Amino acid sequence: MSLIGSDRVRAVVGLGATGLSCVRFLASKGIEFYVVDSRENPPGLEQAKAFCSEDRIFTGDLDVLETLGVTELFVSPGIALRTPVLARLAERGVAMRGDIDLFCDYVDAPFVAITGSNAKSTVTTLVAMLLQACGKNTKAGGNLGLPALDLLSPGTDFYVLELSSFQLETTHALQADLACLLNVSEDHMDRYKDLYEYQRAKQKVYRGCKAAVCNKQDILTAPLLAEGVPVRAFTTKSPDLKEYGMLKDGDGAWLCKGVERLYHTSQIALKGSHNHANVLAALAMLELLGVDVMSDAVGEVLKTFGGLPHRCETVRVLDGVTYINDSKGTNVGATLAALQGLGSTANKKVLLIAGGEGKGADFRALAKPIQDLVRIVYLFGKDANRIADVLSSDVEVKHFDTLDQIVLSIAQDSQEGDIALFSPACASLDMYKNYEMRGQHFARLVAEL
Repeated sequence: MSLIGSDRVRAVVGLGATGLSCVRFLASKGIEFYVVDSRENPPGLEQAKAFCSEDRIFTGDLDVLETLGVTELFVSPGIALRTPVLARLAERGVAMRGDIDLFCDYVDAPFVAITGSNAKSTVTTLVAMLLQACGKNTKAGGNLGLPALDLLSPGTDFYVLELSSFQLETTHALQADLACLLNVSEDHMDRYKDLYEYQRAKQKVYRGCKAAVCNKQDILTAPLLAEGVPVRAFTTKSPDLKEYGMLKDGDGAWLCKGVERLYHTSQIALKGSHNHANVLAALAMLELLGVDVMSDAVGEVLKTFGGLPHRCETVRVLDGVTYINDSKGTNVGATLAALQGLGSTANKKVLLIAGGEGKGADFRALAKPIQDLVRIVYLFGKDANRIADVLSSDVEVKHFDTLDQIVLSIAQDSQEGDIALFSPACASLDMYKNYEMRGQHFARLVAEL
């Protein structure tokens, strides 16, 4: 634990949940700081005034940072380090840190760091639940739920953190006891120059880690680590001796370590091959944390944990049609995973709802899976035409202005056995406050059918 020095001039840049957690934490340590936000009335402003005197709070413009003599900034994840004033300050040697860097200064218990383009919330939640079920005092948060700094408390056995690429950009000495990069696919291309710049941010999760878990089927997750650091890989194909994977026999499909059968897929509440990969990643992490993956406690969690809201969540089965809310599918990779996990080339039973704000994504990767697995595509939102442009001419595509119209159309078009999959491959901000509100709207519309 490296406690923060007192000879620096600090500012928290950007409020909101993460910025406010930095404000509370720094104040609790008796450390002086400024608060600066580009917005005139940012969320959390009134709460911040309880921890920081008003003459040290500046709103409406980040350029004021250049007049404050700052030497160290705690930058909220939503603010890009390319922001001109931040880039100028960085060139002058001002430290650009984040809440996770600050967490690492003070954490005094083992912690797990999990990132990926998709499924990180599901896996973070599952790993925390499994550790709790095995009697470990475990706290989970970060990019999911409570900010990391709000988790710190005495007597904790493990912290399990979901980390975004934005958080990792400002994290310089992570040194997690266990790090996992689940997958890498295009996301936030409005913030990164290309996929490889985004991958480099994700790869920072491995920096200084004591053990690692990676995805054998995604070369972009492969860690570059010092010799002797234990690594476990997972795959939905047949695993090698120390890997976690899937085997099939006359009794069906099994989750395995090497040739050892661990759990039959019928014992797992999470459905679809993409979710089986998530469970395998979690089991690999448990092993590296010294937990018995075959304990009754682990088996019980796997039997009952059916996933998170808005993440491939079955909201209703009506007239033999299964309606699935995957509103958290905010990028192409997430929608690909959902399609490949739920669809079948034997029968095109998927009715896909997609569209929204594409964040600069390349939608071409969706073309072949949609052609193979989807009977009708229903598009809406800002980038609906960009999705339509990449699809084969033999795919039936319908355009709508609202989600309400789409759900009514699906009720007319669907047949028994169909899967109505709401997996937008886009962010929600063109039409909704967030993906949760978008998913809630879908679920409400389906409930009203």
